[in-house]
Amino acid sequence: MHNIHVWKETTPEGEKREIRAVKFGGNWRIQSKLKHEEQWIYHEPPLLADLVELHDVLFRKYQRRRAAYEDVVLIEKIITKMQEKTETTDLESHTKTRRHEENPGNE
Repeated sequence: MHNIHVWKETTPEGEKREIRAVKFGGNWRIQSKLKHEEQWIYHEPPLLADLVELHDVLFRKYQRRRAAYEDVVLIEKIITKMQEKTETTDLESHTKTRRHEENPGNE
């Protein structure tokens, strides 16, 4: 059985955006579309902002006994991994920039 969660938001440009998160086979897939679009866009990897919102949706549903605690924990782990990966990438980029500034002739 599919585990589907849907929410809507307004983009900074003022457009309505609908997001769906589907858990099937232990994996989450997130898709979205703007109101005027016909095709859904699958986000692989999912956007961090969408994962954070999914966590909020799941936590609220969990409090009402409409979602499993395991799903809340799984999304927390995915968010943590994405944040760590982003921090590592940012740190590597910063380190490369500093090396280049210190030794501009050595690349």
